[in-house]
Amino acid sequence: MYSFVKRLLDLLGSIVLMTIFSPIIIMTMIAIKLDSQGPVLADTPKRVGENGKEFKMYKFRTMILNAHSMLRSDPKYKNLFEQYKRNSYKLVDDPRVTKVGKFLRKHSVDEIPQFLNVFKGDMSLVGPRAYYPDELVDQQKKYPQTRKLVKEVLSVKPGITGAWQVSGRSEVNFDKRIALDAQYVRRKSIIYDIKILLRTPWAMVSGKGAV
Repeated sequence: MYSFVKRLLDLLGSIVLMTIFSPIIIMTMIAIKLDSQGPVLADTPKRVGENGKEFKMYKFRTMILNAHSMLRSDPKYKNLFEQYKRNSYKLVDDPRVTKVGKFLRKHSVDEIPQFLNVFKGDMSLVGPRAYYPDELVDQQKKYPQTRKLVKEVLSVKPGITGAWQVSGRSEVNFDKRIALDAQYVRRKSIIYDIKILLRTPWAMVSGKGAV
């Protein structure tokens, strides 16, 4: 019953929210095109979803072209990549982020296209973070005690928002973030999902912990 109700809420919620956010979607697309060269959607590496299945996550582009591949392969970004891994795959001051991108990231506007992932069934409105494959490998080496927690987290669909996003978001390191995600998986409650959804707008408006 839980899985059925959750999927029904995801389908209805994604359709309603895409409709509500349509004016913001149009304005964001225009702002991105005026601010920098490149597509409106980001060309990001695949994420790890339910049962370890990788999928393409849709996000508005907030960086310069080829930002993700450059970070991992361009020698001039070597030190930045090392810092990226040390900081649990987060950068507070990222030189690749565009002017418009900074605003979109601070208020989580770049996440809006993920409603398409929810509609398709790759993601849920509420769930754990969708991690990069190399992020999971590197962070489990750094925090070996999290391996069991990672297995729990990958047993469900990742979400647009979740427990860690409304509890400090990017200020939380991987070990604490994955623990919060695992606690969410164990609870499996529609009421808890609704509570997280109600807390999400403030997290977006305040931009607390966002990078």
